[in-house]
Amino acid sequence: MQGMVLADKKVVVVGMGLTGLSCVQFLSQQGAQVSAMDSRKELTLALDIPLYFGDFDAARLCHADLIVVSPGVSLQHPAIVEASAAGVSVIGDIELFARFNTLPVIAITGSNGKSTVTHLVVQMCQAAGMRVLMGGNIGVPALDLLNQDADIVVLELSSFQLETTYSLRPLAATVLNICDDHLDRHGSLENYQKIKQSIYHHAQHIVVNRDDPLTHLAGRVADASFGLSPSHEQFSWDKTSASIYYQGTALLAAQDCLLVGAHNMLNIMAAAALVRFAGVDRQAMCEGGSRFGGLPHRCQTVSMFKQVRWINDSKATNVGATLAALEGIIDACAGQLILIAGGEGKGADFSPLASLLNNAVSVLIPWVKMAEKIAALKTGAIKVTSLQEAVSVAAQHAQANDTVLLSPACSSLDMFNNYMHRGECFAQAVEALAS
Repeated sequence: MQGMVLADKKVVVVGMGLTGLSCVQFLSQQGAQVSAMDSRKELTLALDIPLYFGDFDAARLCHADLIVVSPGVSLQHPAIVEASAAGVSVIGDIELFARFNTLPVIAITGSNGKSTVTHLVVQMCQAAGMRVLMGGNIGVPALDLLNQDADIVVLELSSFQLETTYSLRPLAATVLNICDDHLDRHGSLENYQKIKQSIYHHAQHIVVNRDDPLTHLAGRVADASFGLSPSHEQFSWDKTSASIYYQGTALLAAQDCLLVGAHNMLNIMAAAALVRFAGVDRQAMCEGGSRFGGLPHRCQTVSMFKQVRWINDSKATNVGATLAALEGIIDACAGQLILIAGGEGKGADFSPLASLLNNAVSVLIPWVKMAEKIAALKTGAIKVTSLQEAVSVAAQHAQANDTVLLSPACSSLDMFNNYMHRGECFAQAVEALAS
């Protein structure tokens, strides 16, 4: 279903972050009567539209023809629920994009690895000579990609975006993995899984994680899969040769990649599985997969001070991400592995970490809000009250050839603006050790 009539429609945009501003601009260009709401008490915006701050006005929402909510706004907000019950359509920016987009789309979601796989897909498509646009939950809002000259659009999509998206028809789509995340908003793992899997509903081709049943859509056979488990037909990992295989033949050796760790080999496989449906050949898969060196705050080495490797994995905002980081780094550790973790737990169960904490982590340093819960998983854990203190304690225990990993398994919102701020503070604290 392409397009929708927006001219003269009364549309309220709820949430005035980057996505909300993009929605206002697009809707205004379409001739809609646009107004906007934001829960903040005041906000300096150079917009020539009615703006309403503070508590959302349910009566005003109920009289709208359409409500466009930003990803950070819960659909369970009482004013949104009331307007929806009154028959007002509630959508997000990705749904608007889907109604007006004319280019092929590769769509990527999952609890972990979305941004890395999105960038890998872009690299592989570019290596094949394609003109590529990237956005969604990363970088550029999706609506800003419309009407640009390109061959394909690559979208990273969050669960918050997917729960207001109904018409997206990707050329290829994947759910990379599913673990406890955002349960404070989605209520249960089952509901979270359902929202994530909605990315498959209108996709021409679906790509699943062979080793994660939660990514598999009941009643539909996947068109491709990836995993560390053996497969003669699909993308797989050969531990003996440390290489990615496809259809039984070697595709790319780990030693030829800038990315490291088993979780990143999975990311390369996922990207390759997706781009195959866009006509990308093996050579371009290998070129794109080998030359991408990773993203800031995602298992990023920030220092080798005194022959200790300090790794910033602040993007690990849930248990699954920290598990993936630990599993990917273990084999590369020549000495002790020291883990710093903690933050806002978002209702997650930390027990899946217990085995690795006790068998692979030499020193566990949890901080503040989740310190007690995480410390309970390993005898001798050293609880601290700040990230700076955690770095100091880690430095006291670390010796040459050891690895110190910041992989919080928690949201950053207990003490930081976002995970980037947390990672920057970690890097600054590590840098201060040398001063």
